[in-house]
Amino acid sequence: MSGFLEGHTVRRYDGELNHLHLLVLEMGGLVLAQCDDALTALAQARLSLAHEVIRREATVDRLELRLDDDVWWEVGRRNPVARDLRAVMAFSKAVADLERIGDEAARIAHVAVDIYGSDRARPDPALLRDVATMGHLAVGMLREAVRFFDSLDAPEARKVLERNTDLDAEFRSSLRRLSTFVLEDARNIGHAVNAVVVLKSLERIGEHARGLAQYVIYLVRGEDVRHSTMTPGAEPEDGGADPGPHDADPDG
Repeated sequence: MSGFLEGHTVRRYDGELNHLHLLVLEMGGLVLAQCDDALTALAQARLSLAHEVIRREATVDRLELRLDDDVWWEVGRRNPVARDLRAVMAFSKAVADLERIGDEAARIAHVAVDIYGSDRARPDPALLRDVATMGHLAVGMLREAVRFFDSLDAPEARKVLERNTDLDAEFRSSLRRLSTFVLEDARNIGHAVNAVVVLKSLERIGEHARGLAQYVIYLVRGEDVRHSTMTPGAEPEDGGADPGPHDADPDG
């Protein structure tokens, strides 16, 4: 756990921010497992695992509601300012992205059920080859984003932003290859549609992972890089916001 969230005159406030941080990380670990399991279910035709991913979506949703309540309690009770407010805002935005990642994992699991839960012929493995490649890229981005959200490492979080270019290029290439399968044999169209659904979900997972990395930078440096045109990997000229002392409620 990063010491960035510590340093208040009121120790209980440190504990509350760290509590929020840990809950976000718990949710991050859960949705990461959801993505891994959904892709495994699709690759290995494991229907029981796909159904388990779908059932666990409710757990992700409950954790989102709990975190939303805790964030609003923090805002109402502590009235945070300066970087404390940035931390609470970053946690709130991260929760929204993580919940959407959970939705995409469940969508991939539903595709696995659709493919393997019926009597129709299974897809040519070549049709799903791009899914494995995209899955490796997207879930890799998510894994790194969660790790840097844990350490609050802004320089490393910037590297996640750079990887989005690779994901976009792979997505476009995958669509071109799938269109070739359909042109060669129209009977592939049903499975190709399912593959596109999964690829689009993986693209969105990568986008939300990028969002998590952006919130790390915002939390630590006070810099909003969502629409930045800065060269990837470069540092801002002013070195970011001054991470000065926290503001705290002297009454606790």
